[in-house]
Amino acid sequence: MAADAVTLFLCGDVMLGRGVDQILPHPGDPALREEYVRDARDYVRLVEDVSGPVPRPVPFSWPWGRALRVLEEAAPDVRIVNLETSVTRSDTFAPGKAVHYRMHPANLPALAVARPDVCVLGNNHVLDFGRPGLRETLDVLDGAGLRTAGAGRDAGTAYAPAVVPVEGGRVLVYALGTTSSGVPPGWAATADRSGVAYLAEPTAPAAEALVRRVRRAKGPGDVVVVSVHWGSNWGHHVPRSHVRFAHALVDGGVDVVHGHSSHHPRPVEVYRGRLILYGCGDFVDDYEGITGHEEFRDDLRLAHLLSLDADTGRMAGLRMVPLRARRMRLEPAAPDERVWLRETLDRISDVDVAPAADGTLTVVPAGRAGGSGR
Repeated sequence: MAADAVTLFLCGDVMLGRGVDQILPHPGDPALREEYVRDARDYVRLVEDVSGPVPRPVPFSWPWGRALRVLEEAAPDVRIVNLETSVTRSDTFAPGKAVHYRMHPANLPALAVARPDVCVLGNNHVLDFGRPGLRETLDVLDGAGLRTAGAGRDAGTAYAPAVVPVEGGRVLVYALGTTSSGVPPGWAATADRSGVAYLAEPTAPAAEALVRRVRRAKGPGDVVVVSVHWGSNWGHHVPRSHVRFAHALVDGGVDVVHGHSSHHPRPVEVYRGRLILYGCGDFVDDYEGITGHEEFRDDLRLAHLLSLDADTGRMAGLRMVPLRARRMRLEPAAPDERVWLRETLDRISDVDVAPAADGTLTVVPAGRAGGSGR
């Protein structure tokens, strides 16, 4: 890493459970309790109906596909993913939930192959198999040397940042899961109970509380990322409360706001020189054969490569690599798909999204002419 730059890889939801788990070398119990689907293998069949045969078992690298080459070539200093899957053999299905995601612990190499530096767990699926499932998830990830943020054995660990050393400082990653993304209030971690770093609403007092924690922890040369699971699944609208919350975090010293939960990308903003991703969209999952909301092209995915000034934390540049899910594997997006993504992001965002010669999409550090953010 150059002494004056830090590069982050950021992506949306990584869901290695359910159908993905079933094609990996060690599939877990396929039983589901969804209204229409009771066997996770049915999701594999849905994918095959639209995309063709999926070999079984696939190598652990399969779900990431082209993304692994992207990561190898970009060589980011820190890789941050939202792991929206419990890693457990537990069959304690959380009550009151329509969908439950789990991957067998023996399939953990399918996560480790991407070498994530931080697995964000502050989301609405990490406790899909109760607190026993969360405990096993934490044990398995810790045993593999994978850092986590946003969930823990108590409030102290759930709300604490994951700390990644980089040249000249650290990258601190805080993570939160919100009501609007489907996180039940009862999942909140407390002083004597495991759970998620829970955010009921993105209010000014909540932002102030997080900023106080950031200021206590942030030192010279440190970069702070806040990863937040928020909002509905569909649509490009960003609630005003989310914008105010993100701006308050940046005003208080946060360098990157990494939003996720929506099944497709939402607006990109550069505010006071800091990047705000309101929704990164899905990244790895088994959704390919599910119909509905086709206008949002949730089969298209983005790998975000963010360059930061190591001294100031300000954004130096953003490259987004368009990918497409096919047979539960990430492939390069076709030229027309890259155009669709660029035009959509440019239309909904307060930044200029431009095509690059290598097929990636770029965002300049400043907002559009005449403005500095939403």
